[in-house]
Amino acid sequence: MSKKDVKVILVTGASSGIGREAALQMAAKGHKVYGAARRENQIPAPVIALHMDVTDEASVEAALQTILEKEGRLDVLVNNAGYGYFGPLEHVSLEEARKQLDVNLFGMASLTRRVIPVMREQGGGRIVNISSVAGRMCFYFGGWYNISKYAVEAFSDVLRMETKPFGIDVAIVEPGFAKTEWGTIAADHLRESARDTLYEEMAESEARLLGYAFGRMKFPGPQAVAKAVTKASLSRRPRLRYHPGGGGVAMLILRKLMPARWWDAMLRGALKMSTRITF
Repeated sequence: MSKKDVKVILVTGASSGIGREAALQMAAKGHKVYGAARRENQIPAPVIALHMDVTDEASVEAALQTILEKEGRLDVLVNNAGYGYFGPLEHVSLEEARKQLDVNLFGMASLTRRVIPVMREQGGGRIVNISSVAGRMCFYFGGWYNISKYAVEAFSDVLRMETKPFGIDVAIVEPGFAKTEWGTIAADHLRESARDTLYEEMAESEARLLGYAFGRMKFPGPQAVAKAVTKASLSRRPRLRYHPGGGGVAMLILRKLMPARWWDAMLRGALKMSTRITF
């Protein structure tokens, strides 16, 4: 790879899972990859580790300035930082709901707003936002996570339209199921938020489904999803949306074809079947 083909790339949430694997894949291709996370000590070489909490504007500004001082440019931003907090809308506190939106939406927006002028001045760039199939369809107890990812979808579509005249491409990656810690963490949050409530039995069923789907079913690991992130980041003409991971495309098609009542009934049936799942 010639020096002019080397991209300067920033990946947030790079200490684990999809972000970590995407950063490693792009670094292995010879690009200059900066990985940002609150636990920056868990970001492996040759990725260059930076501390960043996307909800802390001073932290975001400091990390970005470090890159610009060293490299003088930023070609690709991958907004991957995020998490899932599942629970009944009635019982998830508004404090937790705001935290979910702060990380998954406003943190992403804060960094993106700072990057746009940089890319515009240098004549172009690429922004890749990690959404989810949960940004296109709702699940039991997905609540504020669904809301945050629906918002990421809208943010990304508007961003793409507004920045295209400046040579900035925007792509969205919507993972389906993948074997990561995400499902276990979401299931634990769900059990916690529904404990000793009228939703506890239903929540336990959904938690079992999450644990089984993300931990036991033969879905691809984070490397497969990271491969789509790498394509979205480096392709000459990126697609507007990528759908890696297991089951995502099929679920999107089903949701599009099914009336809402049928979709709701299918999910209720899945909750009832979860009692037969053994681990």
